[in-house]
Amino acid sequence: MEMECDDWGGGMNSVPEGVVQHILSMLSNVRDVAACASVCRRWRECVPYLPALFFPRNAFDAAAVGTGAADEAIGRMVAAVARLRELVIYCPFSLARLPGWLAMRSASLRVLELRMDAAADKEAADAGYLDCIALATGLEELRLWGVLLTKAPAWGRLQGLRVLEIVGAPLRDTAVTEAAAACPNLTDLSLLGCDCSGDVSIQLSLLQRCRLDFLGGGNCSLLLCAPRLESLEAQGFTWISLRGGHCLRRLSIAKSTGRVYNVDTGKLTDLEYLSLRGVQWSWAAISSVLQCASQVKHLVMKIEFCGEFDVLQPFPEVDLVDFFNTHPMLRKFEIHGAMFAALCQRNSLKNLDSRFSIPCLEELLITVRSPLNAEQKLNTLESLVNYSVKLQSMVIRISQMKNCHDAADDFFEEICKFKYTNYKKVRIE
Repeated sequence: MEMECDDWGGGMNSVPEGVVQHILSMLSNVRDVAACASVCRRWRECVPYLPALFFPRNAFDAAAVGTGAADEAIGRMVAAVARLRELVIYCPFSLARLPGWLAMRSASLRVLELRMDAAADKEAADAGYLDCIALATGLEELRLWGVLLTKAPAWGRLQGLRVLEIVGAPLRDTAVTEAAAACPNLTDLSLLGCDCSGDVSIQLSLLQRCRLDFLGGGNCSLLLCAPRLESLEAQGFTWISLRGGHCLRRLSIAKSTGRVYNVDTGKLTDLEYLSLRGVQWSWAAISSVLQCASQVKHLVMKIEFCGEFDVLQPFPEVDLVDFFNTHPMLRKFEIHGAMFAALCQRNSLKNLDSRFSIPCLEELLITVRSPLNAEQKLNTLESLVNYSVKLQSMVIRISQMKNCHDAADDFFEEICKFKYTNYKKVRIE
C-alpha cells in the first residue's frame, strides 16, 4: 500500500530532500529501486536522479521474458531515470529494443555493460544491433559478454571510451584490430576467454593496462604498439611483438596448449613483475625475455619444456652465477622444476668469484618434481641460501614426485636435513 511520507510523523520525513536523494542514489538493482519507488511519492520522485540501473539475471521470470513484458519494464525504467550514467543488463532482453534505450540516455550514459549471451533473440546478434552503441557518444566504459565479433562493428569513433572489455566471444583478428582502432583513447583493454586465431594488431597510444586471454591451441600472433603500457597479460599467443614497452611494470605471458616460438619486447627497464608460464617454449623466446628484463624484481618461471617443434626437450644448462649477475634486482623468485633443474648443472658454480653474492633476493619458491641429480640440487639449494645475503624465506615445494624408488626417499630425507639445518629460512610444502 503506497503511503505519503508526510503520514509517518517523523523519521525520513524530517530528512532534507537532498539527503534522501543521496541515500537512494546508492541503489542500482532494479528490484530495490522498484521496491523503494512504491513506498511513497517522495521516494518515487527521487528515481530520475539515480545514477545507475542494474538488471540482474533473475530480474524477470520466464513468462515476462517470453511475452515481452521484460523489455517493456526495462524501457520504462530507463525512461524514468533522466540522468542515467551507468546501465548494466544481465537479464534476457531483445536486441531490437537496445537502440531505443541507448538513444533515450545517449547524453548522460557513461558506462554500459551487456550480457549478450542472455539476449532473448540471439540469432540477431550478428545483424548489426551492436552498431547502435555508436548512439552513446559519451561512453567511457563498455563491457560486453558473449558478443559475436566476427566483423568490425560500425561504432564510428568512440573518442571518450577509456575502458573496453569483451568476455567469452568468438573473434576475428581483423575485427579486433578495427574495433580497437575505433576507440583510439583506450587506457584499459580486456579480451577474456575469447576464441581467435590469426594476426592480431593493436595500436593504442594511451593504453596503460591490457589483458588478452585467447583460447585454443592454434597459432595466433600479437603485435601491440602501446608506448604508455604499464601492465600486459597475454595468454594463448604463439608469437608476441611489443613495441614501446619501456613503461611496462608487469608482464605475464602464458600458453597452456601449444608452443611459444618468439617473444620480442625490447628493453624492459622499469619491469617489476614477470611471469612466464606454459607447457613448451622455445629457448630463444625464454632467453630473449630474460635478457630484456634484467632489472625485474619478481620473477615467476613455470615452463615445463623447451623445444622448437613437437619434441619436448629439457632446458639447457643455465649458469647460476651468470643468471643472478644479470638479474641483480631480483627480490622474489618462483621457479618451477624444469628451470630449477637447469640451474642445478654440475658446472653452475665453476666460475664462482669470492666476491659473488645475490644482493637483493628475499623470497624463493622452488618446485622440485624429480629426485634425479639429487646431490647437485642440494648443492644449488645450499648455494642459494649461502650467497643470498638478504634471504628471508625459501619454500621448497615437492610436487608430483614419484616415490616408487628408494632414490625419492633418500632425496626427501636430505631435503629434510637441509630444512632443519636452515630452519629459520627454509620450509617444505
